[in-house]
This record gives sequence, structure tokens and C-alpha cells, in this order.
Amino acid sequence: MTAPPPRVRKAVVPGTCFLPATKATPKEMLPIVDKPAIQYVVEEAVAPGLDDVLMVTGRGKRTLEDPFDRNAELEAVLTGKGDTARLDLVRASTDLATVRCVRQGDPRGLGRAVLGAASHVGAEPFAVLLGGDLIDPADPLLSSMTAVREELGGNRPDGRRCRAHPPLRLCGGRVRGRDGIVRVTDPVEKPELGEAFSGRAVIGRYVLDPAVFEVLAKTRPGRAGEIQPTDALSTMARDPGIGGPVQAVVFTGHRHDTGDRGEYLRVTVRLACRRGDVGPGFRPWPQTLVARDLAA
Repeated sequence: MTAPPPRVRKAVVPGTCFLPATKATPKEMLPIVDKPAIQYVVEEAVAPGLDDVLMVTGRGKRTLEDPFDRNAELEAVLTGKGDTARLDLVRASTDLATVRCVRQGDPRGLGRAVLGAASHVGAEPFAVLLGGDLIDPADPLLSSMTAVREELGGNRPDGRRCRAHPPLRLCGGRVRGRDGIVRVTDPVEKPELGEAFSGRAVIGRYVLDPAVFEVLAKTRPGRAGEIQPTDALSTMARDPGIGGPVQAVVFTGHRHDTGDRGEYLRVTVRLACRRGDVGPGFRPWPQTLVARDLAA
């Protein structure tokens, strides 16, 4: 009997601009309601049991570690005041997972950042979560991706249905399949007009076989001198013997690019409205504001 693929336990979060705010503050540290965006990403990783998170940071990104460090002085002050509610909030991010950081000295694309995690990941399957992409916490995308990987093996990029025109300007590929899982046969990074082969795009979530490291190490830089995971996945799709097939889990939920100003505002309002402590008092306000603007 063939042993099942090993469980996915590790996550890699490459750092990613949102000017002018991110000239001094990384995009991933911008607050969404009352938590930095990066905390939502780590919480997403923890939900399906990925409790070992490696952040690949670069110049000016050292603050990404701060939300997950213990602040003994602040905890002592809150304990002395008997403020258990705020103490629990402060400790929540610290207790989420084991969070480590490694510096990427030479930023040459997402593939290069992923390759920098090789020694930490070792021979285990792992997830990659782009820090600038925020998946709605109500949509368990990563849980679905890890479950499929653990059942079938191989590599799992997310495959989001894309209504934009031209389609798949971010990333494209020929796909085959149905019922929420599609076989990717020829992924293309940032295709030119006319190169898009399907109505789906890859967003910032991957579950990868460790064989991807060897492929990335041999992958030559592509457009803009960068190495992308898509380039490695294209090689692996043509030869399923390298780490298994490349299949996408189709996602129809809500994904927000926190580097886009409009998306950043939308996700902040969406999550604020849903919060039990903030929502009841906040929800009437945007409705009143929109109605007033339409009447003006």
C-alpha cells in the first residue's frame, strides 16, 4: 500500500508597494481594522495546522517580525492594570505559531524568495502565502489546498476564475479538469496579449512539493530579470515525475490585494462590518455615507 503524502506543516511568507505609506512602513504592516495585514496571513496559515512560518524579508522589512514577538514590558503593564481583554489581544499574535525570519539579500523575484526558504523547509511539502494577498477569513482556501495535497500529492497553486479582459494578465495556463480541481499543463507568467489560455489566474497561494527547490535553482531569470514559481511549475507540469502533477484548486471567494488602495479600503470595511465588537456600530455609517453621496 502506498503511503499517503506527508502533511503540510510549514508556510513561507515572502515579503512584498503601497506608496507613499510603504516608503517607511511595509505594506504588510498596514492596519486592517486593528491588526496588521500580515497577522491575517499568518492566521490563515495556522487555520489548517501550519504552525511553522518562515518570513522571507528584505530591506526595510524587519518590522514584519514585531507583531509576533513577545512584548514583556507591555504585558506587565496590562497585567498590573488587570486589563485582561487587551492582554489577550497582545498575546494572541505571539501565540499563533513559531514565526522565523530570513533575509533575502538579492530580490530577484518571488521564485528567488521561495528558494531562500529551502534550508528551512527541507524535504517537506510547504505552502507559500504572499503577504500582499489577503484571503477573506470566511473562505478556507488554504485548508482546501492542503487537504487536496495531502490526498493526491503534487503541487497546488490556487486557480481563481478571472473575469478581467484581457484574461490572465497576472498568470495563465492551459488547464484541464472539473469539480474544483484542474490540471495545469502549461502555466505562463504575465502572458502577453493573446497568450492567455484560460479564464483563470493564479493568486498568491501555493502548496508545493520540495522538488520545486531543485527546479528553481536551475531556472534562468525570465522577464525583468526575475525568477518566478510559475517558471518552475511550468517545468514540473511538463514532467509530472518531478514532484508530482501541477493541479489548481479553483477559488471563487474573496481575495484582496492590500497593495491596491481601493482593495485595501474595501477589505478594511468588509472585515470591520463583520466584527462582533465593531460591526454593529459601524455598519450603518457606510450605508448612510453612500446614500448621502448619491443624493448629492
